Amino acid sequence: MVPHLTTALTGPLLELEKHFLDNATAIERWMRTQWQEHLPPFYGSTDLRNSGFKLAPVDLNLFPGGFNNLNDAFMPLCVQAAQAAIERICVGATAILLIPENHTRNQFYLQNVAKLVSILRLTGLEVRLGSLLPEITAPTVVELANGASLTLEPLERHGRRLGLKNFDPCAVLLNNDLSAGVPTVMQDLHDQWVIPPVHAGWHSRRKSNHAAAYDRVTREFGAAIGIDPWRINPAWDACSGLDFHSRTGEQELADKVAAMLDNIRAKYKEYEVTDEPFVVVKADAGTYGMGVMTVKDAAELIGLNRKQRNKMSVVKEGLEVHDVIIQEGVHTFETVNNAVAEPVVYMMDHYVVGGFYRVHTQRGRDENLNAPGMHFEPLAFEAPCSLPDCNQGPDAPPNRFYAYGVVARLALLAASVEIEATEPLVTSDATD
Repeated sequence: MVPHLTTALTGPLLELEKHFLDNATAIERWMRTQWQEHLPPFYGSTDLRNSGFKLAPVDLNLFPGGFNNLNDAFMPLCVQAAQAAIERICVGATAILLIPENHTRNQFYLQNVAKLVSILRLTGLEVRLGSLLPEITAPTVVELANGASLTLEPLERHGRRLGLKNFDPCAVLLNNDLSAGVPTVMQDLHDQWVIPPVHAGWHSRRKSNHAAAYDRVTREFGAAIGIDPWRINPAWDACSGLDFHSRTGEQELADKVAAMLDNIRAKYKEYEVTDEPFVVVKADAGTYGMGVMTVKDAAELIGLNRKQRNKMSVVKEGLEVHDVIIQEGVHTFETVNNAVAEPVVYMMDHYVVGGFYRVHTQRGRDENLNAPGMHFEPLAFEAPCSLPDCNQGPDAPPNRFYAYGVVARLALLAASVEIEATEPLVTSDATD
């Protein structure tokens, strides 16, 4: 039995959740028609922020690395959703090659890989791990802290297919975000499914492209169920050509932040919100909470000190930041044991399969929680995110989580639209 929710669910307004609850039939019908037109990503996770008057995604990851943080009670949902994803791509699939990140010493990440392997094997697939690390020249066993182990093997290229020694998989599943670029061994794999596609990696993906796609999705969704899209969509802008070390573009960035803060204040006045608005400036590409800055006054961006410039100038793999996205900040009014928290929702195919709270005891409700010192609390559902209970109030756990699921699926749909819109002109003709 799935345990009851033990976290504190708070929020000044319940109107948004109630609107979702009252329109659940229309919402599910709309979602179903959308997924008939768009291929869902194999998996994804999204960070949500709930301020009561606004419930919005602030990040979407196409290479999720926290499956180990999901409640074990939701393994059946993961397996069913993975089965649907595999059947959508290749009905007769028998084997899959999983390529993880190069975090061979990160025990938390390795436990995520182990959980992924377990899910995929329960769908009836043979699963093996191929490593991009040059030092992996033979099968290498990596021990996990919980007593389990993983075997990493060197990749082998055969024509336009990628596999391992004596292993020719139907598909390649990336759990590596390719921040450093697409390795030669992975280029032009036109005879094989690669999921997500390599152009969805952070070497080419941009958060601003996702934000534009999410604009489109929320406009259509808002019209379909009669809500202001702003209630579920953070405003955004982009600024390029920056050099934080030389302060190139500093004034343009400050001017755009000032304009966005003015627009947020106008919306707050419209909705009688008394909180102080803020924006989040972050690298237009990359993850792990790197290259992120919270700003309440545009003047804060003029004359950044050396520590601030260093923080903003480089992200994962040492890549320099010259382009940023300016995103409307969304307060989080949710707490776990009196610590500020935000829900992270995990999806496979177009299904919600679980989630957890990212919790930070040293951060405020208007700060980035994806930072050192955070920890995770599994979401304990009484029912999956897709099953609201109309006999309970809008803030009852199944209904609050249904609202999470709705917004998370909108973000995933936007990712699908984004992937389609940014696909290179030379398309894959992958077949099994």
